[in-house]
Amino acid sequence: MTQSSDIRVAVSTVILTLRRSDDGAAVLALPLVRRTREPFADRWALPGGWLTVEESPVDAAARTLAETTGLSPSYLEQLYAFGAVDRSPTRVVSIVYWALLRQDDVQEQIAAHRASGRAPENVRWFDVEDLPALAFDHARIIEYALWRLRNKVGYSRVAQGFLPEEFTLAELREAYESILGRQLDPANFRRQVEAAGNLLPTERFRTGSHRPARLYRDNTDLELADRGPLGPEETSIR
Repeated sequence: MTQSSDIRVAVSTVILTLRRSDDGAAVLALPLVRRTREPFADRWALPGGWLTVEESPVDAAARTLAETTGLSPSYLEQLYAFGAVDRSPTRVVSIVYWALLRQDDVQEQIAAHRASGRAPENVRWFDVEDLPALAFDHARIIEYALWRLRNKVGYSRVAQGFLPEEFTLAELREAYESILGRQLDPANFRRQVEAAGNLLPTERFRTGSHRPARLYRDNTDLELADRGPLGPEETSIR
């Protein structure tokens, strides 16, 4: 029987963003790190590392994420704990966190990381629909993260996590389509969003090659879901 002293605890993080593909479509993407040692040497894996005795799991996730990718989201949500006996050659339980980042935040943070001279070269962004072979059970972890994301889109502001503070309905619909993996009827989407009362129209417009599009923002006075008994201080990065 395996003793508790033989079990190690690791943390991993799934960071998702919306970025433009070569054909201009918005696609979900995430960073992966190429492993430099066994097990699974040269395989791609989620950013992560070991939990130390001085850290909380969320602080360890934030630290390892910053060290490997240069990304520092303001909020990390615990996704799940993965502890299948055969998930690693040694007995490892991984506490996995996830977060959404806007693409402009990603670019700014990556640029700052590179300018620091400490950025590793074994990090690359991949579209979630075109992932390489992954180490451990990280393919299953990503699959679960995407499932959670698609389930949350119906009762939370999760899609807005990819967008700036003010956005057009077309940009919001595009975020929904990327998350759900299917096209939505623009007229029906507009009716549903406006009927829900989750957004507030502003007096500003996005101008470009098409006719000006009104900008909206979240109605933050409206609570979309019960947050449960844990307060933000128990789940946010400190």
